[in-house]
Amino acid sequence: YTCAVSMSVCLSVCLSASLSLCLSLSLSLSLSVAVTLFLSLKQQNLVHGDIVPNKNRNADPCTKTGCKWPKYGSFVYIPVAIASHYSHTQRNLIIRSLITFHHHTCIRFVWRRRNHRDFLYFFSGSGCWSYIGRQGGQQPVSLRRNGCLYISTAQHEVLHAIGFHHEQNRSDRDRYVHILMQNVWSGMEGNFVKASTLNLGTPYDFNSIMHYTKYAFSKNGQPTILAKSDPNLEFGHATYMSKNDIDRINRLYECCKYIKNTLGL
Repeated sequence: YTCAVSMSVCLSVCLSASLSLCLSLSLSLSLSVAVTLFLSLKQQNLVHGDIVPNKNRNADPCTKTGCKWPKYGSFVYIPVAIASHYSHTQRNLIIRSLITFHHHTCIRFVWRRRNHRDFLYFFSGSGCWSYIGRQGGQQPVSLRRNGCLYISTAQHEVLHAIGFHHEQNRSDRDRYVHILMQNVWSGMEGNFVKASTLNLGTPYDFNSIMHYTKYAFSKNGQPTILAKSDPNLEFGHATYMSKNDIDRINRLYECCKYIKNTLGL
């Protein structure tokens, strides 16, 4: 990634004038719930648990410009729409989740208007799932009303939508974890296949909100993922984006101002 020497003044972009108070709401929610994945019949077609495969794109790991959302000046503006079937409280939780990206990155979510061809559409589908990176047109992000509406889960699926895979699917993961396929549910082995990821010079992160738990998709109660450094290490229970998660966003989208601030979080 590269950064320009000159910086534009940071603009305060709110999702809506009527919801401007969201910016003053406390985001320090105490969440002890891990990312929930619903394995409905429809979701059996997903790869890596909650990622929808794009048959027109050959496993694009978001290493190319094509899957990134466009940047205008110093910011990346991503239009969003939220389905009307959410309650007011549920809708506001999604909005608060989106605003967390405003605090740490140059990503700015704005309400979708008629002239916005590409946008994220949040709706209550058959679980928690997303595509990887910008797909074009109305791009669904499913946050099921019963089980997916947590800050952590919304951040996780949005990270997919802006271009990121699960941590344990990183191209260099074999240096850090053992994958125990003998303990994985039959038919779920695809969730542990390595992706051709661009790791942006950041370390493997057990604290990433994109990391599965050590028992993910276990058929027998035994671990499916073990840390090579410490087999007893617990992971996959993050309730908020890690510093590395944030740093990767800023590196991928060349958020120069925020790259400098990441270590000071």
